[in-house]
Amino acid sequence: MSEDPTQEQGDPIEVRPDLRAAIEAVLLAAVDSVEPQLLAQLLEIAVSEVEATCEAMTLAYQEEGRGFTIARVAGGYRFQTHPDQVAYVERFVLEGQSARLSPSALETLAIVAYKQPASKAQVSSIRGVNVDSTLSTLEQRGYVIAVGQDSGPGQAILYGTTRLFLERMGLNSIADLPTLSEFVPGAEVVEALERGLRISPASIQPETVSAIDESADVEGITDSAPANSDS
Repeated sequence: MSEDPTQEQGDPIEVRPDLRAAIEAVLLAAVDSVEPQLLAQLLEIAVSEVEATCEAMTLAYQEEGRGFTIARVAGGYRFQTHPDQVAYVERFVLEGQSARLSPSALETLAIVAYKQPASKAQVSSIRGVNVDSTLSTLEQRGYVIAVGQDSGPGQAILYGTTRLFLERMGLNSIADLPTLSEFVPGAEVVEALERGLRISPASIQPETVSAIDESADVEGITDSAPANSDS
């Protein structure tokens, strides 16, 4: 007689109530995401059982229509609001947040995230402005950190993002950042914009041409005039 399988492939994993309660308690008390190795040590079970339990809990929350879920972030697990409730969460954050990053700080943080490791000079070159104070603010907030020194002349300090950055962004690793191509318009869009900005000769009014000629004559007179002496 063949042995009846206890669990067919594809069936949901049955979560032990004690493990579920323990994981929920730890994740609620934790400030940062909790690595599965630490959960396994606390619960005295295998890491694979922790991962299977968290996946099963995530599916259970989804079936129950909960407003939160368990997300794998920065190499660990944490409670996170469900994506379907993002509109309400954004409204809450925008109305209740008192210390938000400025647009310039967000731009600088984005450059560091995609370019890292990056020096102040590199970030300043990309932004076109000095970013010393902005980087200092991001360091104080815990979003960027010095990760090394450039081997070139001057040995500039190189910056990278932190674990806190991953947690705030809801990412498991830097590799999960969306590709920049998603935010760059296609070639056909750029071409259409260029066509719209070009000025055709037929669109220039006669009075505009006269004004340009007069301006050129004045500039010619000015350029040909002798420079004033210091005396």
